[in-house]
Amino acid sequence: MARLEWELIEAGHCVHPQRAVRQGASWHRCEFPALVALLRHPQRGLILFDTGYSDAFLQATARLPERLYRWVTPVHLGPGQSVRAQLQQRGIGAADIGLVVLSHLHGDHVGGVLDFPDVPLLCSRAAWQDQAARGRLRALSVGLLPALTRDAAPRMGWLESLPEVDLPRPFDAFGRGRDVLGDRSLLAVPLPGHAVGQHGLLFEGADGRPVFLVADAAWSSAAITDGVPPPRLVTALLGHTGTYRQTLQRLQQTQRQVSDLQLVPAHCGQWRPAATP
Repeated sequence: MARLEWELIEAGHCVHPQRAVRQGASWHRCEFPALVALLRHPQRGLILFDTGYSDAFLQATARLPERLYRWVTPVHLGPGQSVRAQLQQRGIGAADIGLVVLSHLHGDHVGGVLDFPDVPLLCSRAAWQDQAARGRLRALSVGLLPALTRDAAPRMGWLESLPEVDLPRPFDAFGRGRDVLGDRSLLAVPLPGHAVGQHGLLFEGADGRPVFLVADAAWSSAAITDGVPPPRLVTALLGHTGTYRQTLQRLQQTQRQVSDLQLVPAHCGQWRPAATP
């Protein structure tokens, strides 16, 4: 089975209190990076997992009611910090990306989709249908900004249409996965509770260690280790509290059983790249 090289790119960050993402934590305001994963498959080339913030996100939230998104979680995106700009700094053009996999459709994960206009996309059909069924305010209330994916339908593929495969133990606690590339090197794993249709990615890194990109199933590595979820109000507003906590518990159990596992939440400061523009 192919091993994948991978690295994380910080495409902006937002600021909000620790207590919003960790039950019982302080009200101290912290930065939460929007982490995008760049994967390199030996035959299939470059793949992005999520897209972070971008100028398109700032434009989509410039006016009310969408402006409320930035008031609740103030966003900081420095010059040249979008994922597309950082790839260009590495000599990688948008056309060099072979696939973008979206963990879910919240604005901080799909913010850069429009920067890759010709690249095939993958997301959950259930997530797409849920977004399409919501009006403007109902979408905003759960962190969705449909304008950021308005042109995506013709190039969107569905995770649910991919071949279903058994996950290796102990990852089988999450159910069955989807074979993203057809060689079982990259598996999409359902991570319910935070948002409709959320999936993570499981693969073997170039060093042989398993890597599990878990999107927003947890906001930090410490939350997984300690088993501490966000407050009920937060998870109830965005998704389903009971399901979220069950997923977090499964992540904690999996971490305990796989000693060399790299579990990567999408907004964890511990995984923040050492240097960003």
